Amino acid sequence: MIKKAIFSTSFENSKGRLHNENESQNRNPFQRDRDRVIHSDSFRLLKHKTQVFLAHTEDYYRTRLTHSLEVSQISRAVSRRLGLDEDLAEVLALSHDLGHPPFAHSGEEILNSCMKDYDGFDHNAQTLRILTSLEERYPLFEGLNLTWETLEGVVKHNGPLLNPHIVIKEYNNIHDLELDTFPGLEAQIASLSDDIAYNNHDIDDGFRAGLITLSDLKKIDLFSEIIKEINIEFKNIDDYMIVKELIRRLIGLMVNDLISNTKKNIDKIKPNDPEQIRSQKSLVAGFSDFFISQDNQIRKFLRSRVYEHSSIENERVRSMRTIEDIFSKLIKDIDLLPIKLREKCDTPYSKISARVICDYIASMTDRSVVENHARLYDENLLDLPGY
Repeated sequence: MIKKAIFSTSFENSKGRLHNENESQNRNPFQRDRDRVIHSDSFRLLKHKTQVFLAHTEDYYRTRLTHSLEVSQISRAVSRRLGLDEDLAEVLALSHDLGHPPFAHSGEEILNSCMKDYDGFDHNAQTLRILTSLEERYPLFEGLNLTWETLEGVVKHNGPLLNPHIVIKEYNNIHDLELDTFPGLEAQIASLSDDIAYNNHDIDDGFRAGLITLSDLKKIDLFSEIIKEINIEFKNIDDYMIVKELIRRLIGLMVNDLISNTKKNIDKIKPNDPEQIRSQKSLVAGFSDFFISQDNQIRKFLRSRVYEHSSIENERVRSMRTIEDIFSKLIKDIDLLPIKLREKCDTPYSKISARVICDYIASMTDRSVVENHARLYDENLLDLPGY
C-alpha cells in the first residue's frame, strides 16, 4: 500500500461544509461527498446526455455518465500512485460534468447564446449551482452540502479563476473557495484524467462510427509506432482489435507519463503540505513536453476527423435549433413551465425567469429535449436519429 503523501489533501484537515453536519460513522467526508454525488438526480441524468455521438443511435457510444466513470477510474489510479486522496479525486471526476446540458458542447454553446442578456451559461458554473442549490435531497439545506475541498476542486480544476462566472462569484461571496489560487493535486489530476479519457474514447467511438480508419490512425507518429508493436506481437488480428489494443496501450502510456512527470515537478518544489501546492504559480500535475505535443496532435486530429465531420455537424445544427426554440417559447410564456418551476419565476424576460428556464433546459436529457420541443410546438420532431 502506498503511503499517503504529506502534500495530499487530507479529510482530517478539511475546511468543512457550508452547513455544519454530524460526520458519518462509516465514511470519511470525501467518501460521503462521493456518495452524495452518485445518488443525486443530476448524476443519473448523465446516462442520457450525449458525450460526442448521440448515445441512442448506438448502444456502445459513450455518454456523459460512462465518460465520468472512465475519468474516475483513471483519476483514482493516478492519485493512488502519487499518494494522494483517492476519494477526493474520485468525487471530483464523477461530478466534473454534472453541469453539462444535453447535446454535448452544442447544447452549452446555444444555451450561452440564449442567456447572453441574462449573465450567460457556463457548464462549470452550472455544476457548482447543481451541487450547492439545485439538488433537492435534504430538508436542512439546498444542494448537497459538499466539503470545501470538493467544491474548490470542481470550480478550479483548470487553475485560478480570475474572471469567474457570476454564479461562481456569487457563491464565493458566502463560501470563499479562494478562487485566485490553484486547487489541490487531486483536482489537477482529475482534470488531466478527463483529457486522457476523452481523447481515447473519442478515438474508439470515432472508429466505431466509421469516421476514423486504421489507416487514418497510422498517420499520427505515436499511433503508428504502437500499431507496429501490436502487429509484431499479435499476428492476423483485425482492425477492430488493433484499435482496442492501441487505446489500451495509449491510456497506459499517458497515465505513466502523467505520474512520472508530476513526480518530477513535486520533487522540484518539495511541498510539505497541500497549501504549498495551491500557492504555486503554475499547475504541479502535468504531462511531459512530448505528451503535450502528442495531446495537441490527437486533439487536432479528432477535431478534423470527428468533431467537425458533416454527420456530427448536422446533428449539432438540429439540436441547437431545438434548444433555442424551447428557450424562446418559455421565456415568452412562463406559464408553459411545470408548476414548481413557474412558482420560482417572476415575469417573462426577467433574469430570474431566464435562469430558471436555463436550469430546466440544462437538466434535460437529449430525449427529453426532443419530447419537450414536440410538446411546446405541437409538432413531431421525433425524426432525430434514433427517435
